[in-house]
Amino acid sequence: MSMLQELNPSLRTLMTPGPVEAEPRVLRAMTIPIIGQFDPEFLRIMDETMELLRQLFQTENHWAYSVDGTSRSGIEAVLCSIIEPGDKVLVPIFGRFGHLLAEIAYRCGADVTKMECEWGTAFDQEKIIAEIKRVSPKVVALVHGETSTGIMQPLDGIGKFCRENDVLFVVDGVATIGGTDFKTDEWNIDAVITGTQKCLGVPTGMAPITYNDRVEKILLERRKIEQGLDISSSNPRRIQSNYFDLSQIQEYWSPKRLNHHTEATTMLYALREGLRIIHEEGLQNRFDRHKLHEKALVEGLKAMGLSLFGDPRYKMPIVTCINIPEGVNGDAVRFTMVKEFGVEIASTFGSLAGKIWRIGSMGFSCRKENIFRVLSALEAAIYRHGGKVNAGAAVQAALDVYEESTLAVSIK
Repeated sequence: MSMLQELNPSLRTLMTPGPVEAEPRVLRAMTIPIIGQFDPEFLRIMDETMELLRQLFQTENHWAYSVDGTSRSGIEAVLCSIIEPGDKVLVPIFGRFGHLLAEIAYRCGADVTKMECEWGTAFDQEKIIAEIKRVSPKVVALVHGETSTGIMQPLDGIGKFCRENDVLFVVDGVATIGGTDFKTDEWNIDAVITGTQKCLGVPTGMAPITYNDRVEKILLERRKIEQGLDISSSNPRRIQSNYFDLSQIQEYWSPKRLNHHTEATTMLYALREGLRIIHEEGLQNRFDRHKLHEKALVEGLKAMGLSLFGDPRYKMPIVTCINIPEGVNGDAVRFTMVKEFGVEIASTFGSLAGKIWRIGSMGFSCRKENIFRVLSALEAAIYRHGGKVNAGAAVQAALDVYEESTLAVSIK
């Protein structure tokens, strides 16, 4: 029976918007022996991870830690911990994951107002500010980088207005943090969520978050310890979820070390090592690396004869969306790339399904050799399925970008 055979999956070049290839050092860290969750050495690892997360989020917030689960677990933990039934929540939507924020807010009993713009573009910040004035919400929940469309929303003006008007500003930074600049404090963001499986170069399984004292005030007002730990604890405003109750989880990450759950030991090892790699590289160097490989990828795609999807003013530097050429079966091309070249790219969702491909250049996947591989495989697969391409031009255009970059550095 196949289930009794040793696992030996094929090696892939992952160029999707997540998951991406894990850093080899991260994978090695995951083989470190398990120690107890209250072992002094493990508690030190937790504290070190919090400090590394503060650097990643560019924040002075005390609370910066991870929720055990995929990125969505962090989003749900933040929203269900601060939203109470009847709270007004404004969700600007410019892709699939804005709808997710609205869905979670609805399930928390919120009075949700949605505003939408065409997929492939982002909002003028003044339009969102005007809607905040009209709705007077308790919370504005917004995606920073929409991987479904490859578009990135400016945030600084929205955050400033929210802070001045006592509105909580919650941002889904799952796809962007670690790959492009994200200034939690400077942009006046109250709570931020990211994920391990994208720009951090860590396997999926944790959702790092940070939040400020404005959010903590709500958590303390809603705090209720589960009865198995404190039978007298009672609060009619208690957070609806036990697992995603940040008022309890933060006490596990505090000197109190509340026994809320058993920490995902191996994943914490992985997260700490991934953050250590980012710290060693330096945030600005990391952002510059992602921009360089994005430029090589984009110039290669254009030279191949393909067109990009979306408003270039708002393009994410870590996700590139491509219009599928007329008459070409997009899924057949992707299947050939995986089967024959071991290279994976993504399709997309909703109204754009079957119309665009998405290439992620994130974290450890964001490397020169991967850019060459994805361009070569895509060119060959399109040609194989009857599409027209400028044969050989893509890799040459990417090489030009890298040679120009090397020359510019040498001149400096």
